[in-house]
Amino acid sequence: MDRVILHCDLNNFYASVECVLNPTLWTKPVAVTGNPRTRHGIILAKNNVAKKFGVKTAQTIWEAKKLCPNLICLPPQFELYQKYSKQVREIYTRFTDKVESFGPDECWLDVTHSQKLFGSGEQIADTLRKTIREETGLTISVGVSFNKYFAKLGSDLKKPDATTVITRENFKEKIFDLPADNLIFIGKRTFVKLNRLNIFTIGDLARADERMLHEHFGILGPQYKRMASGGDISEISHADFLDKVKSVGNGMTAVRNLVSREEVETMVLTLAEKVTYRMRALGLAGRTAHLNIRNSDLSHNSHSITSKTAIDNASDFANMCMQIFDTFWKSSAPYSIRSVRISLSNLVNVHDTQQIDLFEFEKKEKLRKLNESLDKIRDKYGYYAVRRAKTIERDFINYYEVDEEENLEEE
Repeated sequence: MDRVILHCDLNNFYASVECVLNPTLWTKPVAVTGNPRTRHGIILAKNNVAKKFGVKTAQTIWEAKKLCPNLICLPPQFELYQKYSKQVREIYTRFTDKVESFGPDECWLDVTHSQKLFGSGEQIADTLRKTIREETGLTISVGVSFNKYFAKLGSDLKKPDATTVITRENFKEKIFDLPADNLIFIGKRTFVKLNRLNIFTIGDLARADERMLHEHFGILGPQYKRMASGGDISEISHADFLDKVKSVGNGMTAVRNLVSREEVETMVLTLAEKVTYRMRALGLAGRTAHLNIRNSDLSHNSHSITSKTAIDNASDFANMCMQIFDTFWKSSAPYSIRSVRISLSNLVNVHDTQQIDLFEFEKKEKLRKLNESLDKIRDKYGYYAVRRAKTIERDFINYYEVDEEENLEEE
């Protein structure tokens, strides 16, 4: 029996949430954007009205407003979007326990064994669209197919609020004439390389010589061919499955350039607080600290160091990052730093035993209890309900900064 896989994609997710909260916006061009004053003035998401003017995700605000002078630009409310994302995900789990997230607005569902209860894959897709629309005010597009990649392609083919079915019988007719970069994981650079090999469409890729693809793309080449020809057999994770995290990090572009070591340290501490808060929520600690500095001329400095013991608190993490900073920044050099990014890797379960002496145990236990209290406050009242005095009222920190590379919505 063929598997039945759905790919559900929330339409214009961030912008649609804003319109649900303020229904007068549905008929107006709306975009959720970064803050131009903090040098993050790009389009993160837009509604269908704005899309008709040619507004695109990742455009700068000034480019978008040239196309649509009346564009309404709203700041992101990521905690609110996460709330809606969880609500929609809960609806998915009513139909199957195999739900795999692909960002906040997309999920794959394996409904193969749900058909006896809820009907065919297409019927389940239509029921999901109706349920989500009624309970949240949002719409989804759903692709129904026999593998993940074709289901994803199906949800992209018709928007908004639509169901598209791609079967073993019709996939060649439906998708073989589409450009090859319509397939997930084939980006612009890969598409250009494929074009040089006279591969332009999905059909071209499915018919391409496997050895030739391996020669030009390594082990990814045959995978591209399998994707295009419907040979994908990858499984859908269970709803409670958590991918093994390799690293946890955060970055920020300063409102103005950092001009002293003390300002860099404050920025690092601000980021370290956020990273370690997330790590504790995952039950993780890390041994290897990474620091990446981007200067005002856009040049980079980066390095990492490893500690003997794993850490999950901001002070130790920030100290490690500043040790790195001091190794490649001479005290006599003028400071002009545009952005800072830090991360922890070499991760372990925080409950794994570590050999420490009695004094260190007492110190770490006090710190653990302090962090536990802070985490409870943040969980209840929001992350910025409590902050270190050192990081308050600093004109170079955007406290609600979001790393746009991680939060840029793909539509």
